[in-house]
Amino acid sequence: MSKVLIIGGGAAGMMAGVFAARNHHEVHILEKNEKLGKKVFITGKGRCNVTNACDTEELFPAMMSNPKFLYSSFYSFTPQDVMEFFEEAGVSLKVERGNRVFPQSDHSSDIIRALERELKKAGAKIHLHTVVKEIVKESEIDSESEDKAGNADNKEKEKISGVILEDGTFMEGDAVIVATGGFSYQSTGSTGDGYRFARELGLKVTDIAPSLVPLKTKEDYIPKLQGLSLKNTGLTIKNGKKVLYEDFGEMMFTHFGVTGPMILSASAHIGAKLEKAPNGELPAYLDLKPALTKEQLDARILREFEAGPNKQFKNVIGALFPSSLTPVMLELGGIPAEKKIHDISREERQHFIDLIKAFPFTITGMGEFKEAIITRGGVSVKEINPGTMESKKISGLYFAGEVLDLDAVTGGYNLQIAWSTAYLAAQAIQ
Repeated sequence: MSKVLIIGGGAAGMMAGVFAARNHHEVHILEKNEKLGKKVFITGKGRCNVTNACDTEELFPAMMSNPKFLYSSFYSFTPQDVMEFFEEAGVSLKVERGNRVFPQSDHSSDIIRALERELKKAGAKIHLHTVVKEIVKESEIDSESEDKAGNADNKEKEKISGVILEDGTFMEGDAVIVATGGFSYQSTGSTGDGYRFARELGLKVTDIAPSLVPLKTKEDYIPKLQGLSLKNTGLTIKNGKKVLYEDFGEMMFTHFGVTGPMILSASAHIGAKLEKAPNGELPAYLDLKPALTKEQLDARILREFEAGPNKQFKNVIGALFPSSLTPVMLELGGIPAEKKIHDISREERQHFIDLIKAFPFTITGMGEFKEAIITRGGVSVKEINPGTMESKKISGLYFAGEVLDLDAVTGGYNLQIAWSTAYLAAQAIQ
């Protein structure tokens, strides 16, 4: 039995604690906040998108960084295993559009309470208001190591010996799991401590950036649409003639740009490309009527026109759009608002159809860490054994969850990373 110290009481920390304690280790969760699961509480707009109910092999295309590294993790603790874990812990689940899994109650607190119950049931000790200042390692002689001739070479190997707390207390431990989260939603405690620990221990940390964030836009007509939500909308983002991203779903206009599930997923795909784009800008287009071809849309508009040939253009197109969108469509459409329907040419009508099928805006930037759902970048997976989550350099040192250079699109995939890597780390400890 080992004494396991887990730094961080978020999704990965709690799950690792449950399984390490079930394996009869002495488990201590060291959480600097006043309660566990502060970030879990706000995920999925407070509903907690627990996982995605897809087949395990379908997880990998949703990964934005290092999908191959997650092979052992995902197959050791699958989405179905996650769902079974929570169901057995007393949480009824439901599957919504896109295979997103939520608690039946729509309350993230049910997920946190279930994990707390399982931690206590398994005998894990929870230390709140406990800040870890440093992870301590020591050298030991690896007498089992042999050179090619078969002679013991007494190679020195570094191993974990414990942690030093903020008050100077040394807490001894045989293993440490770093589950400190990333750098997003810093009010929940994700302030990058894990990156500092890794660097101090000699591990490489890749550059971090906010991901799953709203996008900033250039045009002055976008803020006029603030608060307007669109469902069943197509999105295309380009770089020159190359299509960088295409999707279909929900989005919303804000005072500075665009947000919503489809936009957040787009941000994960284009983050690095936006930095390298000409002038740091990428053109984007919304298909406001993706269910209709241009020909079908033309037929629909002609029906509206034929019903009121003597009406002004502005009084006819209102049937096609939400009220707040109509003035902007008039502004961009190239047809005078007062123009009579019977005076509108075929060319003008076709131009307007082009606008509906490719409503333009320019992406100029990404949201900041305070708006980011997750962090892109982190502890380099090249430093970590993918089959155990243990550091390749320091025995007894494990990493799990968002602190690692792993991230995915929206839909429950990022929590699946947390659960799976935490499970693997806990199971690997001897």
